[in-house]
Amino acid sequence: MIEIRDVSHSYQKKKVLDSVSLIVEKNELCALVGRNGAGKSTLIHLMLDLLPLKTGTIQLNGIPVQKPGWKKTVSYLPEKFQLYPNLTGEENLRFFASLEDGTVDEDKLEEKLKLVRLWEDRKEQVSGYSKGMLQRLGLGIMLYFDTELLILDEPTSGLDPIGRIEILSILKSLENKTILLSSHHIDEINQICSHVAYLKDGKMEKYTVEEFETKILNEGVLA
Repeated sequence: MIEIRDVSHSYQKKKVLDSVSLIVEKNELCALVGRNGAGKSTLIHLMLDLLPLKTGTIQLNGIPVQKPGWKKTVSYLPEKFQLYPNLTGEENLRFFASLEDGTVDEDKLEEKLKLVRLWEDRKEQVSGYSKGMLQRLGLGIMLYFDTELLILDEPTSGLDPIGRIEILSILKSLENKTILLSSHHIDEINQICSHVAYLKDGKMEKYTVEEFETKILNEGVLA
């Protein structure tokens, strides 16, 4: 589902990614981990063609990101999802859902709002939503499109413990999805992920969660 080969990226003279390679298999839940500034967001932006790919190759669902077609099979949730504060939760979801072809599947809209536990709050303006509710609404918008591949950038950043539990519970309930999520919460990774892609000094290593705990956490490198 995700195939990254020998990707490098620099900002001016600082090399952030140095010949990074990563394979994420179908239906795998993989965490993207590294210290602040390690290049996690840069890698995600390259994957989504938000930054120009100058070195290496990236394929999503077998399609190079420089070619059309891959976007219909990928959904992305940024750390800060921009919503319309004066619209209700339902109106926000309805707006984004209509962008694809101008229509909205009412059954799916209800299904996703219930999945992210916002059905009862759907008529409230999102300006009154908590940060956790906003993040769940962003997740609901993402899930509306039923793509096979989900990419999430720090989905629980800034949330209180209850908000984090709610997001993780939703992600754990998903079936037949390939998920790559960046995170610095080790407990989250243990709960929902099978593998860890670890960025350090521009290099990438992939581990099972068990290997990561043994080889990385015991060294204290994320302390």
